[in-house]
Amino acid sequence: MAGLVHDSVFGRLVHLASRGKIFPPAEQRDPSMLQRYAKPVSTSTSETSVGAARDVPEPKATDPEKGSDYQLVDWTENDPENPRNWSTAKKVFATFQICFLTTAVYIGSAIYTAGLQGVMLQFGVSNVAALLGLTLFVVGYALGPMILAPLSEMPFIGRNPVYIGTLLAFVVLQLGVIYAKNFGMLLAFRFITGFIGSPVLATGGASIADMFAPKKQVYGIAVWGIAAVLGPAMGPLVGGFAAESKDWTWTIWELMWLSGVALVFLTIFLPETSSSHILYRRTIRYRKLTGNPNLKCEPELEAEGMTGREIAQMVLIRPFTLSFTEPIVFLLNLYIALIYALLYLWFESFPIVFIGIYGFSLGAQGLAFLGILIGALLTMPPFFWYVHKYMEPLFNENGEIKPEMRLRPAMVGAFFIPVCLFWFGWSARASVHWIMPIIGSSFFSIGAFLLFMAVLTYLGDAYPKYVASVYAGNDLVRSSFGAAFPLFANAMYARLGVGWSNSLLGFLSIVFIPIPFVLYYYGENIRRRSKMARHDL
Repeated sequence: MAGLVHDSVFGRLVHLASRGKIFPPAEQRDPSMLQRYAKPVSTSTSETSVGAARDVPEPKATDPEKGSDYQLVDWTENDPENPRNWSTAKKVFATFQICFLTTAVYIGSAIYTAGLQGVMLQFGVSNVAALLGLTLFVVGYALGPMILAPLSEMPFIGRNPVYIGTLLAFVVLQLGVIYAKNFGMLLAFRFITGFIGSPVLATGGASIADMFAPKKQVYGIAVWGIAAVLGPAMGPLVGGFAAESKDWTWTIWELMWLSGVALVFLTIFLPETSSSHILYRRTIRYRKLTGNPNLKCEPELEAEGMTGREIAQMVLIRPFTLSFTEPIVFLLNLYIALIYALLYLWFESFPIVFIGIYGFSLGAQGLAFLGILIGALLTMPPFFWYVHKYMEPLFNENGEIKPEMRLRPAMVGAFFIPVCLFWFGWSARASVHWIMPIIGSSFFSIGAFLLFMAVLTYLGDAYPKYVASVYAGNDLVRSSFGAAFPLFANAMYARLGVGWSNSLLGFLSIVFIPIPFVLYYYGENIRRRSKMARHDL
């Protein structure tokens, strides 16, 4: 248990409060480690390598005329503090916590929709206006990662302060939604809470990548992807019964309670996963214990080599540049944005179908969303089998794989989206049992799961030096589409009906099916003409 708490926010606070007596670092227990971890390096003759997944410029070399030397603090072989060397149990437990945090925040979008009627009655607004509470929340977690996610990549900050600090604010600010005095105040706090709760939605995958080698990362990211599906799928179910029994504010109370439990749990047990931050803190301790100011670590040198302009470019400019000037990134961002938009737009048809056609209560209507969750869960075992059987043998001795090989699941998943939409749209009739559209809904999660897994891992492999910017841009584009599309859902379903509305969405999804096929066959040639993509695989 002490090993789990030692490097959590709670453990570090206890360590500081006890003046180092409780949860002491390893070198305090074994001073000989100071010599074992430090090794002399000359800046005038050596090169500092930059991890492939670092989204920062290479550190500038020290002027040789100054003759400054430093001692590089680095990992040892099988270093127990390196997240890649943690026990399997510790990695699984940390992954579970990242998934818990993701669900606790992601559920905040869909849980609000269960109380739409209450919002309309209390503030006297239309359905479209009430939907702005959903839209602005999603816009918030589209924009938030552009600023908050890069903070977790900085070695002197790390991931835990960003996760815990923003989660604390996320919990407290729900009170602003609950006690909103007018509709404008409600919308403002919905945007703010979406913005402040967003980091894990963009960097949860990076936290998992901190712990697992490239060959095994897809398993952890797949589980994290299921947690992301769990939030929107469970939101209407959890919120529906509360809104039905009490009022719309109880949906937000439930969100506050769930995220509050996550806050306490993660504060005590979530270990820091950023190897850069762990190594940076180790270096600070070594300098203090030895009195040697020349002790440095690679993440520290990288940070010192960045100017304010480079940091601003990384955070504010590069995600947009990559999203709109790189053909691979543009096409895949557009495809994932479509899937995200279809999901939130399609969700708006569930009350029309299950309350309007089948006569479900508000709470029971939430049960219809379980088909989406079940579809995602049923996809995992065959997906894991495929990865183990066919993907892992393709990795070379350096743990690398040709990026285009990642797209194979997307070439299958692309067909499930239109199947779902046509099935759901034309089976949603009073003469057809309600289980049929629920079965049809499961195909969407199958397709979305396979597409998300393929696209995100492909982008990470194709743009390893700029992965943080690529993911931030992807999150911005897809969330922007997801925020906008629900606003015209009711008008579309009222004019076209459930069958033809879903058919329209199905035809639109068919148009995008060729994208993974084109990139599978021609992606390598496109990468070789790019200045930012990887060329060596």
